[in-house]
Amino acid sequence: MPIHFGTDGWRAVISDTFTFHNLRVVSQAIADAVRSDSWNNGTFLEETPDPTKMVVGYDTRFLSDRYANDVARVLAGNGYEVFLAQADAPTPAISYTVRHKGAIAGIVITASHNAPRYNGIKLKASYGGSALREQCRRVEVYLNDNEELGRGPNLMDYEQARESGLLHRFNPLPAYYDHLRTLIDLDAIAENPQRVVVDSMYGSGRGVIKGVLKGTGCEVQEIRGEMNPGFGGVHPEPISRYLGALAGAISTGMGDIGLATDGDADRIGAMDERGNFVDPHKIMALALRYLVEERGWRGPVVRTVSTTYMIDLLAKRYDIPVYETPVGFNYIANHMLKEDILIGGEESGGISFRGHIPEGDGVLMGLLLVEIVATSGISLHELIKSLLREVGPTYYQRSDLRLRRPIAKEHMVRRLLDETPPNIGGESVIDVLSIDGAKYILADDSWLLIRPSGTEPVLRVYAEGRNPEMVEALLGFGEKIAENTT
Repeated sequence: MPIHFGTDGWRAVISDTFTFHNLRVVSQAIADAVRSDSWNNGTFLEETPDPTKMVVGYDTRFLSDRYANDVARVLAGNGYEVFLAQADAPTPAISYTVRHKGAIAGIVITASHNAPRYNGIKLKASYGGSALREQCRRVEVYLNDNEELGRGPNLMDYEQARESGLLHRFNPLPAYYDHLRTLIDLDAIAENPQRVVVDSMYGSGRGVIKGVLKGTGCEVQEIRGEMNPGFGGVHPEPISRYLGALAGAISTGMGDIGLATDGDADRIGAMDERGNFVDPHKIMALALRYLVEERGWRGPVVRTVSTTYMIDLLAKRYDIPVYETPVGFNYIANHMLKEDILIGGEESGGISFRGHIPEGDGVLMGLLLVEIVATSGISLHELIKSLLREVGPTYYQRSDLRLRRPIAKEHMVRRLLDETPPNIGGESVIDVLSIDGAKYILADDSWLLIRPSGTEPVLRVYAEGRNPEMVEALLGFGEKIAENTT
């Protein structure tokens, strides 16, 4: 099976395609690509990174530590000075380390929020975010070239790499903690300590939020923080259906704020004191309101096409611009690299703000949520109610619909645009966007996004409406589209 190295790196099933041999092959292609002359073209660097330094980290998945060792051995075999994490750590911590150490690039062994049977590689650029699309394409070119020429990976013995000074073990957390303390007002939290439950979902965020909050007076309880490479049999994704353990912890009185991070801690989900799920849409909207109204910050906002319109309503009130991008944090990062973005985020829970690396960070956003609650003097539930009074009501739902047969993404989008309905659910369609799929904007600010998958016969349907009935009507329209695709 060919290895496809895309903009999200490479993910595959452990022991099927994700094997030690294939991992070494991919690592060699990365080593070659990073050494190439055009690696940093267009990356908007403030300082020139050290072309000989690379950082390697890993999550809690099955064999991730062993895989990371082999990546480090290949990089050392290619002459790089490698900084290999001593233990599992959040992807944002490794990404920050790349920038902090002035390294040319970084590699994280993780499959993020995917099912336990998967593992993968995330490639990080010198600015502390995901590698650019062009950089990932260059890795794929070297993958193909090396295979055609029969070039295998250069693999150095682990102990030899240590003794030669090419491989160093290090702890990425102290510098990451110091950085987070410049972004989060821990003194404000200490003035009104909170009772927090952290659900690390057995991922590499375990212990990190608790570590940062140590000394603030907050009572922090952590669940699912032990090592469990199978993630308890669930996807380590902080969405409502996988957070029964967090809801149970809150219902038994363990805390008043629930924070959940995914398998590599670059995504955030939350729960209020009543056990109601607080999705990333509301988290980002709360953060935007807080950063503008309490911190006095201003600047453009970036959100993906599938993210709540609450962001737009708040931005309109503050007279700040909103940039809408295709789905994927790499598109948000492109804006963050080019200008001083206030906050950027996506519906899946990847959010970041000014002063941080251009990458989603579940730890950072969880800490900011604690700060928001602490300074407000009211509960998270009441904060959400106040937000919805200002820019709501709003209801959101997503559905993935399987088609009867494969259909080209471009053909499906063209059909959706050509067959734009005059109204849906009794509301007129006033605009249509084609940034990523087809997005119908309705007169009451409701919207429906239909995104055909480029790899499988699936329509991803996202709907936001002013009431549950409108959301149902929007999703129903998407279902009819799927049914009529024959």
